[in-house]
Amino acid sequence: MFDLDAYLHRIGMPARPTLDDAGLARLQRAHRLAIPFENLDVVLGRGIAIDSDAVFAKLVTARRGGYCFEQNRLFLDALAAIGFVARPLLARVWLGGTAVPPLTHTLSLVTIAGQEWIADPGFGGSYAPPMPLVDGAEASAPDGATFRLAVDPTHGWMLLRDGDGTTTDGRGTGAGYMPQYSFTTAEVFEADLAMGNHWTSAWPESRFRMLRIASIVLPHGFASLMDREYKRKAGDAETGGPIDDPRVYRMRLSLMFGIDLSVEEIAALGLF
Repeated sequence: MFDLDAYLHRIGMPARPTLDDAGLARLQRAHRLAIPFENLDVVLGRGIAIDSDAVFAKLVTARRGGYCFEQNRLFLDALAAIGFVARPLLARVWLGGTAVPPLTHTLSLVTIAGQEWIADPGFGGSYAPPMPLVDGAEASAPDGATFRLAVDPTHGWMLLRDGDGTTTDGRGTGAGYMPQYSFTTAEVFEADLAMGNHWTSAWPESRFRMLRIASIVLPHGFASLMDREYKRKAGDAETGGPIDDPRVYRMRLSLMFGIDLSVEEIAALGLF
């Protein structure tokens, strides 16, 4: 049984959201403000389990973060417990690349009063609010970026982003709308999610094997920690720079992202 009260407490929501698009948007925003995106367990050599019990234990009970396969599993379980009709989708992350990327991202397709919406609390580079699955649909993010959905003749749907490069993970920046990820509405099975999660966490050339990543959405901005490089944008104010002391790194990880690692775990990340 999904402990909805514990989840809502974790994301700071005092009551269940309404079963409409406004309620979906409030739920996703609360989730993104509270639960950081991170891949540190991958770098620490721990397997990434994406079954419901394991994800709840890590992201809710242990108050850690996770990446898309963990975040969207938790979110889908919460949606079902609240009463939304939703299912997973798989996506290809472009962000400046030209070769067709693999299916290494997952998001949620939510049906409300006959209209399909995409919802995604698990993308680490930027924050797209829930959007109706309509060609040309647009939405504004808390950090000031604008997202647009477009029908793609080859890949089904493309989510594009126009915004400050500070609120990304350094990829896919440039003037105007840049492709973020593409997806179709084909049915996704547990085996598909398991394969995407395994590739993302185990393939030697996966960026999640090579980089230590943490990010979180702020009420009007975004903060990220890529290896030792810290960036924070809140409104018009920007701060950041390299971190050269493991003690400062551990403190920043805790205070900004809510991720508490031991001194031994920080050392095992291999950054210093």
